[in-house]
Amino acid sequence: MKLTWYGHATFRLDTSNAGIFIDPFLEGNPVWDGGWEEPAEGITHILLTHGHDDHIGVTVKMAQKTGAIVVAPYEIIQFLTAEGLPENQGSPINHGGTVRFDAFSVTCWPALHSSSTFRDGKTIYLGNPTGLVVEPATEGDDTIYFSGDTGIFSDMALIEEVHKPKIGVVCIGDRLTMGPKLAAMACRKYFNFDKVVPSHYGSFEFLSGTAEDFGRELEGSGVEMVVPQIGEVVDI
Repeated sequence: MKLTWYGHATFRLDTSNAGIFIDPFLEGNPVWDGGWEEPAEGITHILLTHGHDDHIGVTVKMAQKTGAIVVAPYEIIQFLTAEGLPENQGSPINHGGTVRFDAFSVTCWPALHSSSTFRDGKTIYLGNPTGLVVEPATEGDDTIYFSGDTGIFSDMALIEEVHKPKIGVVCIGDRLTMGPKLAAMACRKYFNFDKVVPSHYGSFEFLSGTAEDFGRELEGSGVEMVVPQIGEVVDI
């Protein structure tokens, strides 16, 4: 599989048979100025962890142009449909549920965060925040856990028990999510990752967590930290 990081918490995952965008924050992203149309070429699916604007991003425009199926919590699908997402491209999910496609399945797990947007002076509730586990159908492509934005929680152990993901994409930015210390604790205590990719850092000034600090906290764990450059495609 190939993974591309577009800064903040925006990733593209290419499996043998699918092109999947996760939280496509490609406009207004302070560390990405390459637009969204070229990164979106060939995508088949868009996965959203929660409803904050830095995660929904350009989902509607991307889906309209590409025909990609959007998997997101039920309330987000309702909201995006009202914003112009074609009805036949929305695939709602919620905690405990799995959506199965020919190329992969995605299972929705809780995250400790919030989920909303702000329109016309009002906060709009957009369902529960989530973490997502992607299990490719092709043998040889590893299961990958996207933590979304979250704090550490003990039920992460259930994600490991059920899915045994080999790869983790884990938030480390602090203030709004886990910082490096708690993210490393989650990796050590609750998961048996072979590789981990830091997420949700290096974009906004108030996100103090760094990949360097995360790497130091992981020392001795046996987990390989993979740190893509922005826009770099890495084999994962």
